[in-house]
Amino acid sequence: MTKLTDIKTLGALKKSGYVSRTLKEELRDNLITALQNGKEVFTGIRGFEDTVIPDIERAILSKHNILLLGLRGQAKTKIARLLVRLMDEYIPVIKGNELNDDPLKPITSQGKTTVAESGDDTEIDWMHRDERYVEKLATPDVSISDLIGDVDPIKAAALKLPYSDERVIHFGLVPRSHRSIFVINELPDLQPRIQVSLFNILQEGDLQIRGFKLRLPLDIQFVFTANPEDYTNRGSIITPLKDRIESQILTHYPREIETAMAITAQEAGVTNNQKEKITFPEPLKMLLEMVSFKARESELIDDKSGVSARLSISAYENLYSTAERRMLISGDNQTQIRVTDFWGIIPAITGKVELVYEGEQEGPYAVALGLIGSAIKDMFQTHFPNPEKRTRGEERDPYGVIKEWFGAGNHLELLNDASNAEFEASLDRVAGLKKFVMDMSINKKDELLYKELLIHGLSEYDVIAKDFLDRSMEFSDPLSEMFGEFDDDDY
Repeated sequence: MTKLTDIKTLGALKKSGYVSRTLKEELRDNLITALQNGKEVFTGIRGFEDTVIPDIERAILSKHNILLLGLRGQAKTKIARLLVRLMDEYIPVIKGNELNDDPLKPITSQGKTTVAESGDDTEIDWMHRDERYVEKLATPDVSISDLIGDVDPIKAAALKLPYSDERVIHFGLVPRSHRSIFVINELPDLQPRIQVSLFNILQEGDLQIRGFKLRLPLDIQFVFTANPEDYTNRGSIITPLKDRIESQILTHYPREIETAMAITAQEAGVTNNQKEKITFPEPLKMLLEMVSFKARESELIDDKSGVSARLSISAYENLYSTAERRMLISGDNQTQIRVTDFWGIIPAITGKVELVYEGEQEGPYAVALGLIGSAIKDMFQTHFPNPEKRTRGEERDPYGVIKEWFGAGNHLELLNDASNAEFEASLDRVAGLKKFVMDMSINKKDELLYKELLIHGLSEYDVIAKDFLDRSMEFSDPLSEMFGEFDDDDY
């Protein structure tokens, strides 16, 4: 049986029974087939199953152009790129044609002339769907020539044609995207006069170049992305253009910790060697996502700017690298990510958040520490009794032995680069810590994790004091620290 892609002439294409469809009909028909067969189109997009994805599918079934509106790091561009899967694998085009003309329905002067002169002998090529995706980042310097096109005076002189003739036009990105998906990212960044140039393409199917109107019914699926922050900070989508984009779909951040964890693990660039040698406990994966959730709730961070999912992804990679560096320095062959390693994710936080005035006063480093500390405090509450609230009927303080050990003037120093053996030995010095964790009846392999979490959590409740040194963290009794400050004062 002859494959469609083996067909090389217009006559053979006609005999094959091939039927032309517009791109939007193509997307619609292929989506209908996918839905009927239970085939997942938007694989890798998590947390949108009941919100964003149904809206996109409804827009495609309605043959709408789409505006994806949401804060940064909400998978808008990734969704647009996945639409390619709804295209036919190959479509026929007139060979040598500038704008991917359909051999059965050419729209350009060049295509119509070729078919008129060669008839059924017109040569055709086959265009793969990956070639039918065009993406443009909107910036203030984008011109009408870039998007729509301009008159080529050299071509006009060589062909002895007037500027109003289609054959002297050098087409821009939009016409060259005929029969393709065309994505414009950060649409509000386009200058208003450039946005105006898209009006007629969306509604009427004609172009205006240097005062000359050209009827060119382009077949394009437009997908625009925008950040709500941009409406006030950098620009806006002008109302007439917004009115012509039929479906506006709002994206959002993951609403559950588990969904966020799955996205981070999926997107993070962690090597197989790192995964083999470094254990990442599930509670610490959850703690990492809690840092991002805390950032989105923080009054010190601009909520209009958003906190991208890239924060968690970068921090996830940083945690592996922090543990790997420590392992290389200490000479261990295997290791486990620690709560102490979380101070290695501060660069991933400070570069991903926009601070309000109060946050700027605190400083990005202090804000990042506060987010980590707040997440640790919340996780502590899910595993241990609240040190500020004594359970009814409880005769003694569950943390009494640990507090007495610190109260006796003992200090715990956790080195950033301590070997596994050194780290465990340091924690085991704290009287009552091992017994407290063993009494929780947790899995043996998680004992070290919960010992460390308990110490960090108590410091967040100010039961014990925590000091950040260059190479370590030091935990001590808060009262001894206070009296030590008084001793240092001169009276």
